[in-house]
Amino acid sequence: MIDPRTLRDDPDVVRASQRARGEDEGVVDKLLSLDSRRRSSIAAANTLRAEQKSLGKLVPKAQGDERAALLAKGKELAAQVKAAEVEQTEASEEFEQLHRLVPNLVHPEAPEGGEDDYVVLKHVGEPKKFDFEPKDHLELCEGLGALDMERGAKVSGSRFYFLTGIGAQLQLGLLNMAIAQATANGFTPMITPTLVRPEIMAGTGFLGAHSSEVYRLRDDDLYLVGTSEVPLAGYHADEILDLGKGPKRYAGWSSCYRREAGSYGKDTRGIIRVHQFDKVEMFVYTRPEDAEAEHARLLDWEEQMLAKIEVPYRVIDTATGDLGTSAYRKFDCEAWVPSQETYRELTSTSNCTTFQARRLGIRYRDDDGRPQTVATLNGTLATTRWIVAILENHQLEDGSVRVPEALRPFLGGTEVLTPASK
Repeated sequence: MIDPRTLRDDPDVVRASQRARGEDEGVVDKLLSLDSRRRSSIAAANTLRAEQKSLGKLVPKAQGDERAALLAKGKELAAQVKAAEVEQTEASEEFEQLHRLVPNLVHPEAPEGGEDDYVVLKHVGEPKKFDFEPKDHLELCEGLGALDMERGAKVSGSRFYFLTGIGAQLQLGLLNMAIAQATANGFTPMITPTLVRPEIMAGTGFLGAHSSEVYRLRDDDLYLVGTSEVPLAGYHADEILDLGKGPKRYAGWSSCYRREAGSYGKDTRGIIRVHQFDKVEMFVYTRPEDAEAEHARLLDWEEQMLAKIEVPYRVIDTATGDLGTSAYRKFDCEAWVPSQETYRELTSTSNCTTFQARRLGIRYRDDDGRPQTVATLNGTLATTRWIVAILENHQLEDGSVRVPEALRPFLGGTEVLTPASK
């Protein structure tokens, strides 16, 4: 949730953020009205309770008619207190429900607009010019014996698959390389649950506008995660953290599940857009004043990983209308995909400021020992989709694929992946 103090003290900032996201700015006035009602009801209930307490001290000392009058007054006050508490509860619940629907504020420098209004911050590397007709990743995988889409669909339905042989090894090697880099940079590696409770999923902001993307197990009242960001955000729910030695950094390895609702017909070939994939995700808890610097570090670590797989890529500043509910600002790294002659997202890093932590009750103590809300950030280090970029960019004319040098130790020193028929 956004900070209620920002709503009260600077509502125009919230209105501007809502406009930038393409959301209803009228919600600000509704929230201000509800907040005023909520605070008035709290004050009224507190005043009545104080009066009730003072009256209670007088009753034992009173006698006769005075005592009877005080008892009658006490009964009347008790009814008023009960009514005031009901009003306080109703006002607070209405405010809370609407407050939770408002997305995070957006960074003032984030480009405004929709999905196609991003700003390219830089290009790294040049797309390779092949002297032969390059294959797409599905053709390459089939030749290498790395992927079985047909049996994936037979077993689980469309957009499921088996990574087989070198395909499975390639994913494990890639994710292990990501964990190795994360560990070297002070992250604690984590293998996380992939089922979470509703309050954890809601706390991270994934049950808002994008709830249709989330798989739900209704009989168990649990959700399948689309990223280990969710369980890692919930890991310290309702805790006060010690950030005296700096940020807490975790690297979560998990399978991820997304329904890909509304994306039928888009990238249905191969493993670019699927219902299940594996990912290593960085997640950080830090002081709010350090969040922007930490965001830059996360982007740098993502670029270090991309350098290791030796693919051309670009970095984009995501437009406000394409930000997730929790994101204040988001940078994507998109790798060149030769068969599509375009860039496709491989990594994403978001600064969520205090939005998630406020919903999940995660705090730290400031220099004066007072509890304050932490900031949370996340960033991708590797996913199954990276296989697409590796295979297509490093393919050879005979269907073999050169293994990037940094990845070779994680594949037993293999330098070239050769087709199964060879």
